[in-house]
Amino acid sequence: MIRNVLTIAGTDPSGGAGVQADLKTFSAHGTYGMSVITALVAQTTTGVSAVHEVPAGFVTEQLRTLLDDVRVDAVKIGMLSDAAIIGAVAAELERYRLPNVVLDPVMVAKSGDRLLAEEAVLALRDELLPRADLITPNLPEAADLLGAEEITDVADMPAQAARLRRLGVARVLLKGGHLGGSSSVDVLDADGAVEFLREERVDTKNDHGTGCTLSAATAALRARRPDWATAVREAKKYLSGALRAAEQLEVGRGHGPVHHFHDRWD
Repeated sequence: MIRNVLTIAGTDPSGGAGVQADLKTFSAHGTYGMSVITALVAQTTTGVSAVHEVPAGFVTEQLRTLLDDVRVDAVKIGMLSDAAIIGAVAAELERYRLPNVVLDPVMVAKSGDRLLAEEAVLALRDELLPRADLITPNLPEAADLLGAEEITDVADMPAQAARLRRLGVARVLLKGGHLGGSSSVDVLDADGAVEFLREERVDTKNDHGTGCTLSAATAALRARRPDWATAVREAKKYLSGALRAAEQLEVGRGHGPVHHFHDRWD
């Protein structure tokens, strides 16, 4: 059976992040992709110039229209720009009891542009985190959610992942890419086990959409794999391959996108 995977997120006209990247990633993993749009984002590889939020009521309408008709096997949630949209998504997750929910708490773009209003962080933490099966924050996002200083040492990552779980989320994939070094180290705190996941760091400026891609790959793989740890490990390896092949693409003048179909195109 081909699995149906839903992304709830904002757009990226350049195709490297957001809904466009999610749908490519779903396809790359043999799943059928669907989307609910939360914001129209004017962005490219050099930054964000404007965000047009979709009214929360229309986000609800999109979700109900889809979910009353189509089976959903996994969900990836990305950019939710205000508290009203966060509340709308949380309510529909509760209403439909959707499985395998991966939340990427998108707060700041790689360019430094803030994508989540500061006052909405509390709503994200209190309303949405407890309804996610896995969250995938990077270190700045984790600090924002916890109201804490950003950690600077890999050794501190398990403790911070545990703090995030105490907010009510079932599982945490804490991404340590901001730490630098020869390896990219993430920590998975899931189902009673803590695991360090290491991949060789790829030397490229073409890393636009890495967070979107990793969370989307995890959702798609979880729909097809027996457990979260397997899905996360495979997703991280897929992202490393997409980063290594990113130089094959010629998209934009800034941080170019990863190559979502690196192992499928000639």
